[in-house]
Amino acid sequence: MKDTNKKWAFLFILVNLVLFLLFFAWPAILGIYYSLTDYNGNVATFIGFENYIKLFQDPTFYKSLSRTFLYTLIGVPLIYCVSLFVSVLLVSNYTKGKNIAKFIFFMPWLVSPIVVGVLWRWMFGESFGLINYVIGLVGGDPVPWSSNGNFAFLVVLFATAWAGTAFNMLIFIGALISIPRSLYEAADVDGGTGWQKFWHVTLPSIRPTSFLVILLSVFNLMKEFPMVQSLTDGGPGSDTTFLVQYIYETGFDKMKVGYASAVSMVLFVILLVFSLLQFRFSKGGKVDG
Repeated sequence: MKDTNKKWAFLFILVNLVLFLLFFAWPAILGIYYSLTDYNGNVATFIGFENYIKLFQDPTFYKSLSRTFLYTLIGVPLIYCVSLFVSVLLVSNYTKGKNIAKFIFFMPWLVSPIVVGVLWRWMFGESFGLINYVIGLVGGDPVPWSSNGNFAFLVVLFATAWAGTAFNMLIFIGALISIPRSLYEAADVDGGTGWQKFWHVTLPSIRPTSFLVILLSVFNLMKEFPMVQSLTDGGPGSDTTFLVQYIYETGFDKMKVGYASAVSMVLFVILLVFSLLQFRFSKGGKVDG
């Protein structure tokens, strides 16, 4: 029996190892190799670190990188706060119609990111959008949602929060309902207000979950592509062109695959740093239950 269990365990490990090598390790090795070449999709000529030298001298790269960091810096707290707020409402004993509300808030998770981008593009179109139509009905002037970079960036943030709330809501609800009721009862005995209970009981109790949500949100926003591509196509100009859009345009539109691979390696290093931070805080004892 033990030998049989060992065989099955080895088989499962082997399958996962093959999948890891095939879909992660091998593409990663190819990406590193192509980043050291002048590869245009046909011929790969080894050029060493020239792509990286050009990359760190390219103002367009720095612009897309800084815009990606700004998007992440604003988007992650926005997603966190909205998700937590919705979750607290949905587990509250004072909320009515919670089952219907859960279904409504979970709907965006069932929709493709491309469809999310198309929906928000339809709502915030300048000449055909629903929002400008409503603004016109009340006598207001149309808002340049598409032609103004700041407004376009704002629409991307709204769409991101709307799409990202569903999954995080499920995670938070699971954490919130697992908090011992005795903690809230003790706070009631001490005369704690609703805000005090949230600040001193709820937030500390869901600290590991909060850390997970923040890290996952960082990864998702740093790699966001289909929703932004279908919503703004990186425009107006390049005002919503984030790092992955820049990689796509460089690699597929301009056929500079080697240069785009170098950008991908930079993104990989950035995400690796966040992964190491996750390991440091989750295994180092600073984030615990």
